[in-house]
Amino acid sequence: MVLLSLSASAVHTAMASEALLSLLQFADGLFPAGGFAHSMGLETYARTETIAGPDEVKALVEVQLECVVAPADAVAMVLALKAAQRCELGAVFELDQILDATKSVAALRNASRQMGRQTARVAAALTEDSRLVEFYRCSQSERTPGHHAVAFGLAGSAMGWDAQAAICAYLYGAAALMVSAAVKLVPLGQLAGQRILWALAPLIARLALQVEGKSVDDMWTFAPALEVAAMRHSEMEAKLFRS
Repeated sequence: MVLLSLSASAVHTAMASEALLSLLQFADGLFPAGGFAHSMGLETYARTETIAGPDEVKALVEVQLECVVAPADAVAMVLALKAAQRCELGAVFELDQILDATKSVAALRNASRQMGRQTARVAAALTEDSRLVEFYRCSQSERTPGHHAVAFGLAGSAMGWDAQAAICAYLYGAAALMVSAAVKLVPLGQLAGQRILWALAPLIARLALQVEGKSVDDMWTFAPALEVAAMRHSEMEAKLFRS
């Protein structure tokens, strides 16, 4: 990329735009991480008719964001991003193990691992970043779990993502995954799904501000009903989603 003829401010703007574009690419629902194959337990609720409309879906996604994704995955993601920026790969692998321990349900743990390994594979191929390459190799050989949040954070370090923007994108992606599943399962119309995501924006913005500045000691999860739904989902004979 030739930027020599541009002013310093123009170079900075161009680099910031490229970072934003890469963040949009990795947070996009079409990114091949495999998220489309998972409902994170929502299918159990839909099959038992525990949720039957947009209000119930929104409430379930709020629980997922506030009690699982924000306090654990998003914290691990931004800590991995910052650790990779400092070239502390050992800290990244430690985060991966800690996040693995927070996921007590096998289906949810495996979903996060599968999505993480796919994310790391694509990010390593696109950037050829040595940290991503090493993380992907170790996840393939089972030397590290390879969780999605950690792979996402590593990608963010390689591509220069702003930490707050990365947190917002990660939280939004988690919400969009469940809403997309709900559109198919409840079912909801596309407009109803977009209204849910629109209504979740203030919550996502608030949680993103809370996440930044947290340490590994602040990580926690508590969503027993969602975990039970995920365990019951694995026992279903016929299902549309893997979790």
